[in-house]
Amino acid sequence: MLNRIKNYSLFTFLTFAILVFSFSATNAQKYSSNKTERTVEQKIFKKLLSLPYYGVFDHIAYQVNGNTVTLFGNVNNSINKSGAENAVKRIEGVERVVNNINILPPSSFDNTIRFQLVRSLANSGGLYRYLQEPNPSVRLIVKNGRVALEGYVANRSDANLMNILANGIPGVFNVQNNLIVERDLAR
Repeated sequence: MLNRIKNYSLFTFLTFAILVFSFSATNAQKYSSNKTERTVEQKIFKKLLSLPYYGVFDHIAYQVNGNTVTLFGNVNNSINKSGAENAVKRIEGVERVVNNINILPPSSFDNTIRFQLVRSLANSGGLYRYLQEPNPSVRLIVKNGRVALEGYVANRSDANLMNILANGIPGVFNVQNNLIVERDLAR
């Protein structure tokens, strides 16, 4: 009887040890996987910012899922779409790239809105800092008279002012304000 209890407790101990070890290995693997994804995300971010024609009128976002990267957003030319895909493909740890980036249609009407929008923002107290190249924190996407404000601003009043100014541009039908306030992120 005593032998059975010893064998049972040894069996219980070994089972518990195996479960703890496998749980730890799984958590370590998940941690390693998350760390790898963060590293890949940082490399993607740097590669996209280094595209030679990526400017204030382009917005590319991405999502990393394991070794697959999905690109999406809007760009002003096909060079940025193919350039983004080619740059991301070369990153170590990326095996597959799904390119869902839209190329904005060429339009003199939209170009007029773009340049009036930049002029309006540049001439409004301190908003120009968000548009400065090579890496503007705000992106201005114009498609068929509809404006999307993308990116980051320092405070809510700057986001609201940009929205008001964009709505005041002649020919703008709609403004979608997707600006993220950095102070809200810190909370």
